[in-house]
Amino acid sequence: MIYALSSRLAETALRIRARLGGSRALRQRLGMSPRPEQGDIWVHGASVGELTSARPIIEALASEFRVIVTANSETGRDLVTGWGLAAYLAPLDMPGATTRFLDAVQPRLQVTLEGEFWPLRSRLLAQRRIAQAMIGARISEKSARLWSRFPGLIRPVLERLAAVSAQDPYSEARLIGLGLPRATVLPRLDLKLLTPAAIMPPESDANRRNMILAASTHQGEEEPILDAWLQARKANPELRLILAIRHPQRGDEVAALIRSRNLAVRRRSEEAEGGDVLLADTLGEMDRWYRRAGLCIVGGSFSDHGGHTPWEPAAYRCAILHGPHIGNFVDAYGALQDAGGARLVGTESLPDVLNELSGDAVAAKAMGRAAREVLLAQAGDPDALIASLRDLAVRAK
Repeated sequence: MIYALSSRLAETALRIRARLGGSRALRQRLGMSPRPEQGDIWVHGASVGELTSARPIIEALASEFRVIVTANSETGRDLVTGWGLAAYLAPLDMPGATTRFLDAVQPRLQVTLEGEFWPLRSRLLAQRRIAQAMIGARISEKSARLWSRFPGLIRPVLERLAAVSAQDPYSEARLIGLGLPRATVLPRLDLKLLTPAAIMPPESDANRRNMILAASTHQGEEEPILDAWLQARKANPELRLILAIRHPQRGDEVAALIRSRNLAVRRRSEEAEGGDVLLADTLGEMDRWYRRAGLCIVGGSFSDHGGHTPWEPAAYRCAILHGPHIGNFVDAYGALQDAGGARLVGTESLPDVLNELSGDAVAAKAMGRAAREVLLAQAGDPDALIASLRDLAVRAK
């Protein structure tokens, strides 16, 4: 009651502001203009990250249904517009704004991405008998504690959901603890892993086996990697290195480090390729380098930067080596290590490990295969989820 009353009062103030010259974005979020298209499924994601992660599912649904997408940010809206889909700023969780949006769109199914809970939106959807689903659902321990103080708000929202696919087991358990019915729980799906899981890696060959990629390296990491590679190369002269630095503006600095070891350097920024050492000092080409390498040293983990994602090298069946600083991806690296797809190394042990794996193609290939299997297991099956959403949309006809 208090939530509904306060949102109604806030909306009145915002509508006055909009009429007195408010921004186009505010008018769109209030449902004043433009009027959205009619659609079968309304998909909502907060912004660019959430929508990009869910793109495979959104586009699969759009191949069969009229899909309307909303975002909380203009960049998110514009991103989806670029995919050729109808996209708008999401209506604010206020009675008039949401009602006007629903009057225009008239969806059969509403799908929320990841972690947004809107009590008023949920109630208005239920009043119109519009099925509600949440995919890639996630909720932190802190957020769960906060929502637990307002059971009258969160429990009805969760009870109205017809289908929920959580991102991880911890979020799933927290949502059930807050009132999500177990009967609505679908197999878990990590949206952020769908795109890498869909990659078809190349077959292993001599070129890949002899190529080491140091991915997204930071200052202080290139020297020990170069020295470890040089030592391993004594046993395997065919061994080559791609040094893909995190910040291309460091290209001159890193090129000097390479030359200081009496090595010829080729720079991708100068449109060069091949050679014993390729300095990848450009942006947007990491897929190209993963495809060429059989072994990947993940940067940002030897200096204290929290590490970078292991899922992209896993997608290409790379054997993965990383340093101790993996705070951003602790669970991911833990799962990969347990399965034998990744190994923790230090700068002192890196030369021996490189020497070992470069001389044992069977072991390196097994690591890469294990890494990809973990990725596929963690990502989940998008086809099963898409089928469930399709059934909900069809059932609502």
